[in-house]
Amino acid sequence: MSRKNKLRIIPLGGLGEVGKNMMAYEYGNDIIVVDAGIMFPKNDMLGVDYIIPDYEYLKKRANRVLGLFITHGHEDHIGAIQHFIEDIPVPVYATPLTRGLIEAKLHRNGAQHKAQMKTIQAGESTKVGPFLLEYFHVNHSIPDGVGIGITTPAGLVVHMSDFKFDQTPVDGWPTDFAKLSEFSNRGVDLLLSDSTNAERPGWTPSESVIGPAFDKVFSEANGRIIIATFASLISRVQQVADAAAKTGRKMALAGPSMVDNVKIARKMKYLEIPDDLIVSIEQALQMQNHKVVIMCTGSQGEPSSIVGRLSAGTNRQFDLKDGDTIVLSSHPIPGNEESISKTINRLLRRGAKVIHDGIAPIHVSGHAAQEEQKLLINLVRPKHFMPIHGELRQLMRHAELAQQLGIEQENIIVTENGQVVELVGKKLMRGERIPGDYVFVTGESIGDIDHDVMKERSQLARNGILLIDISIDKKTGRLLHEPEVITRGFVSPEEATSLIPEVRKLILRMVHNDGFDDEKDIINAVKSYLHQQTKRRPMVFVTLSKS
Repeated sequence: MSRKNKLRIIPLGGLGEVGKNMMAYEYGNDIIVVDAGIMFPKNDMLGVDYIIPDYEYLKKRANRVLGLFITHGHEDHIGAIQHFIEDIPVPVYATPLTRGLIEAKLHRNGAQHKAQMKTIQAGESTKVGPFLLEYFHVNHSIPDGVGIGITTPAGLVVHMSDFKFDQTPVDGWPTDFAKLSEFSNRGVDLLLSDSTNAERPGWTPSESVIGPAFDKVFSEANGRIIIATFASLISRVQQVADAAAKTGRKMALAGPSMVDNVKIARKMKYLEIPDDLIVSIEQALQMQNHKVVIMCTGSQGEPSSIVGRLSAGTNRQFDLKDGDTIVLSSHPIPGNEESISKTINRLLRRGAKVIHDGIAPIHVSGHAAQEEQKLLINLVRPKHFMPIHGELRQLMRHAELAQQLGIEQENIIVTENGQVVELVGKKLMRGERIPGDYVFVTGESIGDIDHDVMKERSQLARNGILLIDISIDKKTGRLLHEPEVITRGFVSPEEATSLIPEVRKLILRMVHNDGFDDEKDIINAVKSYLHQQTKRRPMVFVTLSKS
């Protein structure tokens, strides 16, 4: 079958993991891309700021990419845009709020001049190349989210990004059920759907349940309230503002991303907050404690965030006070549970009261649970189904739900990043594999660190390091002086006192008696000796000079 008769669905992020969502659709010589997000590093990814998708496949075909289409304004969908447009300078299509959040992020990173931004609206459509994209509103934990119907000569695909079926959303704008039904009447060849909560039975609670929970927190707190959440969780900002107004508190915003996002959302009328309710952080710090609520980032326990620094006592602008109530209004991203737990413990030790979703309903998920996922499939009635956005166990569970609803097993494909799927002749099948790995970002470095470096960093963190400096007389082959041995993070100073002399003796024997071919012989011998003595394997490095 020729390429022009196929629709190739190319997952580059978000499948087999939570985060860095990116999906490409290729028909003939034309390609469109949906979302370009980041993923937060796992605990063992030392020194990594964040991770972006490996879109090398697209870079090699940059002249064929027609546009980047964004479903909503969360970091796992927009965080990699600045890197993407640097490599592939195409138009970026987004709804008004999402566009504003993207532009603010690009401006903070000095990349605003590189973006060709185009505004789209739910209910509208865009024709690019062979693709007709129809945008429809979906509920999520941020306003202005959309799903996309993608009509191609190979068939109709419904790309249902992050969603929930909230009948009483905070912004009063429920998911567009009518559009989903219309797609069903046309005949949907493939549905791609968010799998994040595929293991969670029932229905995801409405955002409206959070309002009473906040009212309770605000009425019971005697001191300052500090609420940590994602800077893009706009609906949560509205709920905090409403609770503050009811209890006579003023609201301050801390952190550039929180300040920028609230400013944009207010300007676009996605937030209804009176001017006199908001004060600067400097003003808030001078006010009576029971008159203040501070909104900031750090709900995931990030060490560099405001809450992370408050827990460590290193925040420069303000510190914790006796009587402070800290509210972590988000759900842990998989892999962040340990960091969040440590942060909570540190906050408690410093005298703060901490409230999180494990003890009060101050956060609900923005993702559909099983009954909503079933309802979507029954509304759309697709011929084929492909679960997206989730770890493999979540994708597999979502596939099982689809099978329960009557979709044949051979019409369901569970796949991960890099596995191309092809829709051809109204049939769905697997194509070839392409790269779909992590690209690590550290400061200005993008992709310079690979898994081998991560493995070495992890080994250094677990087992420490031993450095050996050797100088040899190149005429006689004998040592000019005793080897210098330095160890860090391997053994205690007391153990080092007995071990290091033995390491020196080993090197002396190898140089003067046994001989060696190169530094690797010394490294292997030292590693073997140290493992015999300590049952640990530090990283061993040798510098050898001859003079």
